[in-house]
Amino acid sequence: MSHKRATKRKAFIAAGGVAALGAAALVLPNAMASQTDAKGAAPKTLAASDASDLASRLQDLLGEAFAGAYYDSGEQRLIINVIDGLQIEGDDNNVIIQAQEAGAEVREVENSWSELLKGAATLKEEATVPGTAWAIDPRTNKLQVTADSTVTGENWDTIESTVKSLGAGMATIKKSAGTFKPFLEGGDAIFGGGARCSAGFNVVNAEGAPAFLTAGHCGVAEAEWSEEENGAPIGTVDAATATFPGAGDFALVNYNDPATQAASTVDLGNGRTVDINAVGEAAVGLQVFRMGSTTGLADGQVTGLEATVNYPEGTVTGLIQTNVCAEPGDSGGSLFTEDGQAIGLTSGGSGDCTVGGETFFQPVTTALAATGATLGDGGAGAGEEAAGGAGDAAGAGEEADGGAAAGAGQEEGAAGAGEEEGAAAAGAGDEAGAGEEAAAGAGQEHEQGVGDQGVDEQGVDEQGVHQ
Repeated sequence: MSHKRATKRKAFIAAGGVAALGAAALVLPNAMASQTDAKGAAPKTLAASDASDLASRLQDLLGEAFAGAYYDSGEQRLIINVIDGLQIEGDDNNVIIQAQEAGAEVREVENSWSELLKGAATLKEEATVPGTAWAIDPRTNKLQVTADSTVTGENWDTIESTVKSLGAGMATIKKSAGTFKPFLEGGDAIFGGGARCSAGFNVVNAEGAPAFLTAGHCGVAEAEWSEEENGAPIGTVDAATATFPGAGDFALVNYNDPATQAASTVDLGNGRTVDINAVGEAAVGLQVFRMGSTTGLADGQVTGLEATVNYPEGTVTGLIQTNVCAEPGDSGGSLFTEDGQAIGLTSGGSGDCTVGGETFFQPVTTALAATGATLGDGGAGAGEEAAGGAGDAAGAGEEADGGAAAGAGQEEGAAGAGEEEGAAAAGAGDEAGAGEEAAAGAGQEHEQGVGDQGVDEQGVDEQGVHQ
């Protein structure tokens, strides 16, 4: 079926560029390692996207001297970690000087990036316990290990002893009040059998046809997805690329109608959209926004990279860790920056948007590489439809007021039952009959979170993480 119709003016959102979003400054904690005394150019003021690009280039340049990087959004600076005393031998160190001249602030730390990766490999080998997660935090130059409320007794002892075996200064461990689970439900709502998820970003598949990305645990749960509950399927999962658990949590869903107009935008509700104009890499300290069909718009920052999460369904690696809140139904939804870069797809985590918690995201970069897709408008006339900027039937804009499709809690049943019924892709706690309430709530959140000029800082804070 064609998506060019009067009542549904756009196809599923493709996590939109945030050119329309107002910047909300986040102040990072003070660096937890000493500043270098090397003489070099003063650090440059950088936009978040420029800092992320520079970090990637400097990682290649520094090689084994590289020990991670993060973005200080308060000072708008990129901080590059280098090995303490090993690679920095004075002002003649050309690599360090090049990093400084490129605009980064350089600091010396103890743990190299490769050592941190080896520590993560040890955790995976010796402490893969359901309900645990770990990620690299360049701000502390350590692995941050988290155990949810289900990790007790011998399992807790295993985690604790493994962390200690890594040596002092390599890792920290903390408890989370919630439980780690995939958030099966998400941006605009999509429905498949008894499951509900969210569309993430519209893309063009390897054959040049329109498609969208969502979470892998959604893609392995159901083969076909609709924009309305019990509606006719509008997309079919590319089963060959759907990944969960394992090396990621992503799936490509091809639109059944090749004429589908799939604008590269993110739906913020109430007829508001933002354009996605590029794909970006996550950097610790980067401010990000998440859109999901259950909880609407929320913001926070990236807190860890190369995250491993041990869900009840299995271990997932290569994720982004954040303090952005999310809830069941937000799975697959879009994570993006204020300047319009697609960063991630909602995977899962613990907590909710009342108490906060940890949420993990599949990097868009690796999802695109694995599926052969590219970011951009799909289908004839997609630009025309993007200009319309209207809400889709699945979750926002003109129909958000009325329906269960807009932000509903997942229906009871098969994939949605997650932990209770052991469905492979589900882990979310579902609430039957929450449709109208969730839809109304999502609408309210959108109004709070989106001001006349874009994202309202106060509104976002009200929806964000409260820890």
